[in-house]
Amino acid sequence: MSLSLGQKAGWGLADMGIVVFVIVKQLLVLAYLTAYLGVPIDIAGMVTTGVLVFDIITDPLIGYFSDKTQSRWGRRVPWMFSGALVMASATIGLFSVPSGANTTTAIVWVTGFFGLATIGFTMVAIPYGATAGEMTQDPQERSAMTGWRMGFASIGILVGGALIPKLASDMGHTMATVYVFPLIVGAIWLSLFITRKAPRIQQPSSIGFVAIVKLVVSNRSFSILTVSYGIMTFAVALITAGLPFAALYLIMDNGTSMLSGAAGALTVLSLMFAAFVVGSILSQAVWVMISAKLGKLGALVLGLSLYIVLLLALYQVMPSVNVTTMAGMFVLAGMANGAYQQIPWAMYPDLMDITRQQTGQAIEGAFSAIWLFGQKVANAFAPMCLALILGAYGWQETTQGKVAQSEASVTALQASITLVPAAVLLLAILTLLLVYRPSLGRTSVDNNRG
Repeated sequence: MSLSLGQKAGWGLADMGIVVFVIVKQLLVLAYLTAYLGVPIDIAGMVTTGVLVFDIITDPLIGYFSDKTQSRWGRRVPWMFSGALVMASATIGLFSVPSGANTTTAIVWVTGFFGLATIGFTMVAIPYGATAGEMTQDPQERSAMTGWRMGFASIGILVGGALIPKLASDMGHTMATVYVFPLIVGAIWLSLFITRKAPRIQQPSSIGFVAIVKLVVSNRSFSILTVSYGIMTFAVALITAGLPFAALYLIMDNGTSMLSGAAGALTVLSLMFAAFVVGSILSQAVWVMISAKLGKLGALVLGLSLYIVLLLALYQVMPSVNVTTMAGMFVLAGMANGAYQQIPWAMYPDLMDITRQQTGQAIEGAFSAIWLFGQKVANAFAPMCLALILGAYGWQETTQGKVAQSEASVTALQASITLVPAAVLLLAILTLLLVYRPSLGRTSVDNNRG
């Protein structure tokens, strides 16, 4: 049975709430620790990485229990409904460090609430990813669903990357997260309501934890794609973690640019994120069409190649005082990033079908957990790597938002968000072409689907 337009769009809506948290943890936590709480950058990097490594450990467990859940609402809904509350509430707590707290107290406070928020995120994200494999087995329908998902995700990126930093600068981090609480929870709950009649696999999995993991890992094409996606995510996470610093030290508004007024009203960081999101939104339908023409793999390689070109161009123009030029380049970067956002998420559910057809086991939750594993490893280690690089070049922490930095540390920042991610994306392309593509020839999935 085909999904209705409303069901496809409704399914995608949940990602708007999910992505707000993803952007907040990638964009703001490291900067919050170093620029507002005065935590040394190497320690702050270890804190963020430690929490995200802990989060990785919970993934297989929640995927397993999600596959085993039996309720009147199905296997996934109870997890997503309660996880939304945990994620949003703990995010508020994360940015509510008591006034006057010393550095140790601040680190413990942020670590505890950040860990709780990531558990809530996992409770939502893994069951949500599993539903992509349950609601339809049509590859083109999945591409359309993912297009809706990434369109709404782009709005979430705008909220997390543009609105929250602006609210935080105006009223503080705590109130900024309080204001977006209804958006995070509401998007996920409304999605569950809209898709309540969509097809679902209700029967819980009948096999044990170890057997489930073995089945997932034995799907070679899926395992390779997961690693490839993790490599891509590491590049994007490096850029995201470095953007708050780039907005302070690499993109300066001299007041003469066409968008100077907008930069003053939104802050440079918010303006760049807004431009990035515009590009991403504009590209979603385009990448669906390109995927239909070139196949998903060909479209993804094209998008990553364009991303590399944009990063090399950004390296050449930064530091820059022309926010109009930078905003235009961020629009183009957002369009290239749209391929990374959309296409892998439409590819991996096709690979779930192989295991279900071969074994009869519906273990989409386990697939979703392993899929997110690669993403979370990348998101965990990218901030730490950035922090170690900047720390090695003498980056200075502060409690005032901005402090004079050495020329060497600013140059290291510039390379860390352009040249290094470009090299990582090139590695991802080589992995896709030289390892993943040959693996498809050994499966029943055709190249247009994979």
